[in-house]
Amino acid sequence: MYSHGSESLIKQAREIQEPELQKFHSRLGKLLQGKELGHETVDSLQRLHLILSATKYTRALPPELQKRVQSLLSSPAEQFQVLSSAVLRETLPLSDQKENYIQENTSQLNSHVAALLLSQAGSRADVTSLCAQLLRSLESRQSEGPANSLTHTLPILNTILTHSPECLTEDHVTLLSKKLVDWLRYASITQGGSTSSGGFFTGPRSRQPVPTAELDGTVSGDFFTVLCVGQGFTEDQWMNVYSFSMLRHWLLTYHFVSNGNSTADTGMTSPPIKTTTFCLPVPERLIASCHSCKEHQPQRVHFEGCNSFTSQMTCSVFSSSPAHRLQLSLSFSLSHSFSNDFFLSLDLSFLTSRVADDRSEVDGSVVSMVSATSSSSRLLPPKERVREKAFQYCQRLIEQSDRKAHKRTDTDLQKACLVEAVCILDCVCEEDASLVYRTFPCIKALFGRLSSDLSFARVLLPIAQFYLNHGEMAAVDCESVWKLVFDRFPAELFNDHFLAHELLRFLRLNLESLQLRVPQYTRSFPNLLKFLAWDSPAVVDDFVDLLPSLVTAGTAVELLHTLLDLPCLSATLVLQVRSTSLPISEPGGRGLLSLDAFRSPSFRGLFLFLLRGEAGAGDTIDRLSTLHELLAETANWPRVVQCAQTVPMLLHIFFNTVITVADEKLLAHLVLVMLERSSLLLNIPKYNKEIHRVFSSHLLRLCKLHPSLVVDQSHELLEFAGATANVYNKEEIYTHAVWVLGEYLSVSCDSRCSVSLITSCFEALEAVLFEITSSAPPPGADCPAPRVVTTLMSALAKLASRSHDLIPRVSLFLSKLRTVTRGGPVAWCSDEEDLVAIVMRGEELWSLLKAPGVAQSVLTPPPHVTTPQWHRDTNVAMPLRLRALTNLTHSH
Repeated sequence: MYSHGSESLIKQAREIQEPELQKFHSRLGKLLQGKELGHETVDSLQRLHLILSATKYTRALPPELQKRVQSLLSSPAEQFQVLSSAVLRETLPLSDQKENYIQENTSQLNSHVAALLLSQAGSRADVTSLCAQLLRSLESRQSEGPANSLTHTLPILNTILTHSPECLTEDHVTLLSKKLVDWLRYASITQGGSTSSGGFFTGPRSRQPVPTAELDGTVSGDFFTVLCVGQGFTEDQWMNVYSFSMLRHWLLTYHFVSNGNSTADTGMTSPPIKTTTFCLPVPERLIASCHSCKEHQPQRVHFEGCNSFTSQMTCSVFSSSPAHRLQLSLSFSLSHSFSNDFFLSLDLSFLTSRVADDRSEVDGSVVSMVSATSSSSRLLPPKERVREKAFQYCQRLIEQSDRKAHKRTDTDLQKACLVEAVCILDCVCEEDASLVYRTFPCIKALFGRLSSDLSFARVLLPIAQFYLNHGEMAAVDCESVWKLVFDRFPAELFNDHFLAHELLRFLRLNLESLQLRVPQYTRSFPNLLKFLAWDSPAVVDDFVDLLPSLVTAGTAVELLHTLLDLPCLSATLVLQVRSTSLPISEPGGRGLLSLDAFRSPSFRGLFLFLLRGEAGAGDTIDRLSTLHELLAETANWPRVVQCAQTVPMLLHIFFNTVITVADEKLLAHLVLVMLERSSLLLNIPKYNKEIHRVFSSHLLRLCKLHPSLVVDQSHELLEFAGATANVYNKEEIYTHAVWVLGEYLSVSCDSRCSVSLITSCFEALEAVLFEITSSAPPPGADCPAPRVVTTLMSALAKLASRSHDLIPRVSLFLSKLRTVTRGGPVAWCSDEEDLVAIVMRGEELWSLLKAPGVAQSVLTPPPHVTTPQWHRDTNVAMPLRLRALTNLTHSH
C-alpha cells in the first residue's frame, strides 16, 4: 500500500520515544515564538502531524504548544491554517475544555476552524452547542465581531444541517429563517468598497454611493441578487450570496428539527420532499484567483456518508479591500443528505471578478414586478415568509437571466443561477401548492425562451422536473417538454458527459412517475441507450437501475435486439462524430471503410435504423450480416469493446425482468430470437462466447419454467440442433438446446408431444452424433467438446426410453462405441481421458436401455421423485426410520 520510504517514516513516527518527543515539542514551540514562520516551521508541523496520526492512540500536546498551534488557525497564510487544523484534529481537547474551546474558535472562524470544530464534536450535545454559538454570532452586529466571521458561519451551519439536522431546534429554525429573509431581500443595493477613480479631487465628499449594476451594464433598480455586479460588495451583499447558496438545502431539510420549546411557526407541516439536483460545472479557468495572496484558493471539503458523496465549497472572503482582492467560493448544496445522493457543487468563485465597466443611465434599468407584490409578506410566519422571499428572489433571477451579459463567465453564471432558481421554485411549490399557479407562467415562458437552444440543456432539465411535479396540477401540456428530453437531448447530446449523468439521474429519481405519466419514456429506449453506447463505464450503473423499467410486453423483443446491437450502435455513434470532423476524402490517405459506408446512401438506411429515436420502427435489421461486415474494422475500437463488455450483464437483467411481464407466446418468440441471433453478432473477441453463455443459461431457465415452449418451438430447436456446424462454433448454447429437447420433449410435459415428433427429433440428433463421431472436425475447428457428445448421447437415450421402437437404434450405436478405444486414437477426440469418459457414459446408457421401464424412470424421473419430501410426509415410514437410525447412532 505504501512505498518503502513511507513505511519507514511511519514506523519511525510510531516508535519515537518520550524524551525525544519532548525535545521535538520544545524545539517546535521555540519556532512558533518567532516573528516569521519559514520552511523549517512548516516541516516541523508536518512531522508533528505524522507523529500524532501514525498511532491509533490519542496523544496530547503540552498546553503551551497547544495554544501556539491553535493560534495558527488565524494565520494569514492558509498553509499554516491547514497544518494547525490537521494537528489539532489529532488531539481532541478534554471534555471540560470543550466549551471554552468552541467559544474561543468561533471568534476566529474560517473554513479550517470549521472543519476542526465539527471533527471534535463528540456528541449531539456538542453540535447543538456549536449551533447555538454560531447563531448567537449571527445575531450580533458586524461591528461587534470580526470582519469575516459571518461569511464562514452559514457554510458551517449548512454542513451541520446536512449531517445532523436534528441538532437544530425550532427556535434555531425560526432565527435562521428570519436572518435568511433579511439577507435575501433587504441587502444593500449600493456597491461596497472604494468607488473613487483617484485624482486630485479625490476625497471623502467625492465618494458618493454607487448603485450596483446588472450584467448588461444597466443600473440595478431592484433588490440585490447574486447576479448584480459592482466593484466591491458590502457584508450584507456577501450574506445575500451565501444565503442563496444554501437556500434550497434549507428548504429541503429544515423539517428535520428537534421538537423543543419554541414559539416558532407551526403552520408548516409538510413532510420532507424529494427533488432532483442539477448543477452546472464551471471551468477552472473561470475561477478568479486572489491576487493579493496566492495561497488563498477555494478550499473543497469532502464529507463521505453512506453511499453518498458530499462536496461542499467553503465560502471565503479574504479582504474587504478593492474588488480584485475579493474572492468568493459560493457553495450550492444541491440535495439533502437523506436521499443517499451525492451533492454536486457549483464553484462560482468568478463572481467577484465581475466589474460594472459600463456606467449606464438609471432610466435604462427595469424594475421587477416582484417588489410590488411583497408588501404583505412580513405578516407571514417565519417558514412561510422564507418561502415567499425565496419565490421572489428566484423570480428576479429569472428576469435577470434574460439580460445579455457582457462576459462569457457571466453567461455561465446566469445558467447556474437559473438551474438553482428553478429547483428552489420546485421546492417551494412542493411545500405550498398555491404557489404553483403563480410560478407556472414564469416557468412556461422560460421554457419557451430556452427550448430552442441546446446549450441550455442542463438548465432545461430542472424545468422538466418542475413540469413533472406540477404539470398535472396546473393542467398544462407537457408533450413538448418530453419530446425535448427524450428525443433531442439523447440524439444530439449523447457525447455530453455531464448532461448524460444528470439526465439519467433525473430518470432514476423519477422512475415511478415517468412510468405512470410519461408514455414516451418506455418508447425512448433506442435514444437513451445512446448514452450507454457512447460511454458505457460511466453510465452502466444507471442503466442497471433503469433497464427493468424499459422491459414491457410491447418492447421486449425490440429491446433484446437493441441490446445485442449495442456495440454496433457504439461504432455508429463514433462514425457519426467522425463524419462531421473528418474530411470527405484525404488525397493519398487511406480512409475508413466503415466511415465510407456510413456516408454512402446505399447503406444509409442501416445506420439510420440504429440511430432511430423511438421504438416501433421494427424489431431488427434484415441485413444484419451486411451491417456486421461494414463494421468489422470497428470491433477493436476501445469504445466499442467497452460497450460490448456491458451487454452480458444487461442481458441477465433483461431476462430476469421479462419473465415477470411476458406470457408464453412472447417467451416463445424470445427463444426464437436467441436461436437466430446466436449467429448474428458483431465479431468482437470473446463477445460471442459471452452472449452464448447468457443465452444458454436463460434458455434453460425459460424451458424449465414453461416446458411447453419446447413443443411450441420444436421446429426451430430441431433445425438449430440438427446443424452440425453449431457443434463447433456454438458449443454452449448448442449443448443446452440439445439438453432441453431431450428433457422436455415428453408427453408428461406437454400432451401435444407425439411419437412422430419424438422420432423426428431422435433422427436429427442421431445424424449429428453419427457425423461428429465418424469423421475429423472441419479445417480450423477444434474437436467437439466431450460435453456435447455426452449430452447428445443422453438426449437420444431419453427419447428412446419414451418411444421403445428407437431403443435398438441407440443401443447399436452405443455398443459400437465400446469398440472405439480398442482401435487406438480417434480423430474426433484428441484427449484420451475424455474418450474414456465418453465410452463409460455410453456403457451406462446401454445398460439402462436393456430395461426400458427402468431407463425411463431413471433418465426422466417424475416430479415427485426429483423433488422428494419423504422426510416430511407423515404417511410414509421414512420419518420413523430416520428417527430409529438417529437413536442407534447416538450412544447412551
